[in-house]
Amino acid sequence: MSFIPHTAADVGAMLCEIGAESIEALFDEIPAGLRCAGLERLPAAMNEAEVTRLMQSRARADGLALNFIGAGAYEHHIPAAVWQIAGRGEFYTSYTPYQAEASQGTLQLLYEFQSMMASLTGMDASNASVYDGASAAAEAILMAVRAKRGARRVLIPAALHPLYRRTVRSIVAAQGIELVELPWEAASGTTNWKAIAAGAQEAAAVVVAQPNFFGVIEDADAATDRAHEIGALAIAACNPLALALLAPPGRWGSGAGADICCGDAQPFGIPLSGGGPYLGYLTCKQPLLRQLPGRIVGRTVDLDGKTGYTLTLQAREQHIRRAKATSNICTNQGLMTAAATIHLALVGAEGLHRIAAASHARTRELCARLAAIPGVRPLFPGPFFHERAIGLPRPAAGVLERMVRNGILGGHDLSQDYPELGHALLVCATETKTGADLDRYAEALAEALSC
Repeated sequence: MSFIPHTAADVGAMLCEIGAESIEALFDEIPAGLRCAGLERLPAAMNEAEVTRLMQSRARADGLALNFIGAGAYEHHIPAAVWQIAGRGEFYTSYTPYQAEASQGTLQLLYEFQSMMASLTGMDASNASVYDGASAAAEAILMAVRAKRGARRVLIPAALHPLYRRTVRSIVAAQGIELVELPWEAASGTTNWKAIAAGAQEAAAVVVAQPNFFGVIEDADAATDRAHEIGALAIAACNPLALALLAPPGRWGSGAGADICCGDAQPFGIPLSGGGPYLGYLTCKQPLLRQLPGRIVGRTVDLDGKTGYTLTLQAREQHIRRAKATSNICTNQGLMTAAATIHLALVGAEGLHRIAAASHARTRELCARLAAIPGVRPLFPGPFFHERAIGLPRPAAGVLERMVRNGILGGHDLSQDYPELGHALLVCATETKTGADLDRYAEALAEALSC
């Protein structure tokens, strides 16, 4: 934001206009005991050049580590134009269109986001985003339970992102919804879809992670068909970038495909910024449209035949339906939606495919280098996207700590959530990594294991 200084004359004019004697008089309702007399440890004022140097020195102190973590937060190249455009005042300060009279530019951007996400996932409709992928998964489950009236059981794979599972439990636990975890196969790292029979009675939905948390590609066709065989809806939880290479959920199985798709659009123009914000997406087939939480923008024409955009459905809001609202989420993450839309428009379908293919190739190259290190092996033999679980000869926590000293964020320690895997690490490489980066990682890992 721009800094706008107020002179003494400006302040005096404002006080005169509102009829206040002083700035302090504006806060007379606050008891004196609650007021802060001053900030004793606040350093002396600096000019612009001094502040710039201070902030640069502190930024350099953080270092610039090579990142191979992944696990739901991915480092991709973001074209400079993305945030130059998203940071304009028209988008940056007007990102939550609560009312139908939101600007045409904002509405068109949300419409384009919906159109691109529906196309990418093979679904009929998309909302204009929710908080993040985890809350999107919870909303997808609530959609399914509302659609399957009377069914309160949802089958969820243990190989779904652990944070997604925790968030889902937090949101639905008090609503009488039973979550039944489906086990994964130790040999393949894929979900045992045959286990559905054991917990399928009156199931509202089956969640299918693609890829799963181990980076493994699931048999989504079999999972979708099995869900429909037991009368449940199929919920796809997908990394949207992977869908540039894989079949879209809308075409899974031998029938009409998955019914709902959710996930996080963070790979589309959203930087790794200290844990957020993220961008949950949610798409569905036409019969479930009115169960979809969030605002939906439609395109129409005005009396003169000119194209116009308007909010056509916002059934989630308390101020629209109150107790009948489908969700109490109160933001649509519009600023992140703007960045994702601009990013997708800039790279296009072909560019998205190239990014996904390059990310897969980098991870294959990395794993080939790591396989040459004694004691390092891939845990699962099946196909993967751009993450892979690898086994180590010693605990991953200590190995990762030593790699950090060499300026490398070496991956995610899987033993935190899956101790049965033993000494295991989830690694991720994207299109941002070079051959030299992969060599540096392999050398650092070998050194860490030799200590």
